[in-house]
Amino acid sequence: MREPGQPREPREAEGDSESTEDRRRRRAQFLRELNEAKELRERVQPRRARAARMRQQMRMRTFRW
Repeated sequence: MREPGQPREPREAEGDSESTEDRRRRRAQFLRELNEAKELRERVQPRRARAARMRQQMRMRTFRW
């Protein structure tokens, strides 16, 4: 087990660039689908989606950096 604050060791030196590209591709696909799901939710339940947006805005206003 590694100590907190220590960097993680690379898993594979040879397949690292390929796995990074795959991870980025999967992440981009996930974000596209997530955005699509949010848009669908707003169309289906506009009042609930608006309330969720308002709650998120309030959280961000009260968040301290």
